[in-house]
Amino acid sequence: MKIIIIDDDSFICASLKTILQADPELEVAAAGTSGAEAVALYNQFLPDVLLMDIQMKGMNGLEAAEIILKKHPDAKILLLTTFSDDDYIIKALRIGAKGYLIKQNAEVIIPALKAVISGQSVFGGEIVAKLPLFLEKPDKPDLSGHDISEREMEIISHIAKGLNNKEIADILFLSEGTVRNYISVILEKLDLRDRTQIVIYYYNSL
Repeated sequence: MKIIIIDDDSFICASLKTILQADPELEVAAAGTSGAEAVALYNQFLPDVLLMDIQMKGMNGLEAAEIILKKHPDAKILLLTTFSDDDYIIKALRIGAKGYLIKQNAEVIIPALKAVISGQSVFGGEIVAKLPLFLEKPDKPDLSGHDISEREMEIISHIAKGLNNKEIADILFLSEGTVRNYISVILEKLDLRDRTQIVIYYYNSL
């Protein structure tokens, strides 16, 4: 699994490289210190995942990610930052980043990389807790063309608000098993992998 690391702090860059190289499944193909380098190195190496800092001088990580994703829509980019800034989270969701993690949680970086490589979206606990706040909008997303029923739309909206299966079942007077079945159908219709991706899909569709 080929990884590129981008961070304008050379010490953090070296530390991340040491952490990742301890795992035999991961290969650090290259490292850089700027958004411009991120774009150039991604085009050169086409890594499985780009692990990139957000706050950098000049072109920041979000700007670099947007450029990369326009050219490589399937690029897997995992963003790192020192704090969970709401504007950064919203931007990361909108451009299609596969994950957003807080740097202090170093122990989750390798599992997060592997999850992203396997096709999942990964957001730290601090980020997931904030997602429902970003979704408090009166408009419903337009999911026409995906054959989403009214009941499925209700379940999607409840998932987006952060409700678990039991809470959704209680509100809609369904069994938890029925809710799980609905969610499985929704994931298949929207070609998604998990509940977090449903929330992100809902948000991007508003």
